[in-house]
Amino acid sequence: MSDVQRLGEEREEIMNEDSEKITIRLPKRYLRALDFLVELDDFTSRSEAIRGAIRDMVYTRTELVMDRVEKIKKAEEALASMESFQKQYMKQ
Repeated sequence: MSDVQRLGEEREEIMNEDSEKITIRLPKRYLRALDFLVELDDFTSRSEAIRGAIRDMVYTRTELVMDRVEKIKKAEEALASMESFQKQYMKQ
């Protein structure tokens, strides 16, 4: 057994302690591409490659969502400031 395979098995054991099994359906072309990456990259299994892809997506999407939340906050603050200005200086 190679070091990469042993490391993969150790990762699998760790994942089994705090993980949940799910079932997904993928188009065959994605599965072929996934198998290609597992074969050529440093992933030891499909599961590890999928976990990596999901982890990367979660970090990326979380950052995107947080940016959107920050923009919404700034827009709400600007609107509140404008309303305050109108009440103070303009008759309604």
